[in-house]
Amino acid sequence: MAFFKSVIGKLKSGLAKTRESFGGIVSMLTGKKLDEELIAEIEARLIRADVGVVAARNLTKGIRDAYTKGEMTKGEDALDYLKREIKAMWPKEDRQIRIAESGPTVILVTGVNGAGKTTSIAKLCKRFTDDDKTVLLGACDTFRAGAVRQLEIWAERLGVDIVKGQERSDPAAVAFDACAAGLARGVDVIILDTAGRLQTQAGLMDQLTKIRRVVEKKIPDAPHEVLLVLDATAGQNALRQAEGFTAAAGVTGIFLSKLDGTARGGMVVAIREQTDLPVKLIGVGETPDDIEPFEPDRFVEAMFEESASAG
Repeated sequence: MAFFKSVIGKLKSGLAKTRESFGGIVSMLTGKKLDEELIAEIEARLIRADVGVVAARNLTKGIRDAYTKGEMTKGEDALDYLKREIKAMWPKEDRQIRIAESGPTVILVTGVNGAGKTTSIAKLCKRFTDDDKTVLLGACDTFRAGAVRQLEIWAERLGVDIVKGQERSDPAAVAFDACAAGLARGVDVIILDTAGRLQTQAGLMDQLTKIRRVVEKKIPDAPHEVLLVLDATAGQNALRQAEGFTAAAGVTGIFLSKLDGTARGGMVVAIREQTDLPVKLIGVGETPDDIEPFEPDRFVEAMFEESASAG
């Protein structure tokens, strides 16, 4: 998705908290000989950095195996290994936004209330319109009038059309109407907002499944993307959200929001390791322009950058 620009300065700023954690690993390994005690400490530091227990154990297993075989002897060797293995978790093709071969591209956006879903939709919308794509928004969160109004405000600011229904009306019916309108108007992209439901609320999750079925019936192969907006400050709770939403809606990728705060970016590793979902986009600020593609190489280097002094 070449039209997404990189916001390097904001990415580094957003990962300040992450570098505190990973910086401890850097300073701990620099100039040290590798041994079992150091390897055990690497695992503990990775867990504290929010990469998750499973990912931490898998990463340190690779280090331990290489150390046992005599292929890794220095702390710097382990550091290089960590960077290389973390970067390799996301194949390039896995991180691309899927675009319809013909007709409108339909993107279904899900996530819990407070995750930054509506703002993330505005960012997506801005990026597409900046690339001369026509966009139609579907306000399928009919449970909260405030949510619809918030999306309306963004539509007005960004100069795009919006389809909405009556309060408490069937969200799937709004999704159907939005798809029908998008087809009739020949728009390039349809972005559907959904209720900020908790993954533990079975009835609401069933409604999300229904929305997906309706969209699929109206536009073959749609939705082309089901993006789950996760709050980068949510920590391990985000893993449970990812599992629940994937079961209900077939999530295809993560939009990691609020990376401009005190987030720990190590969470992207845990998400990938335990759900196999790729992080596709990240939000690095509060304006519609503060969006960029997730680039593992640059992200990992930013996590470790300027962190040698951390303890």
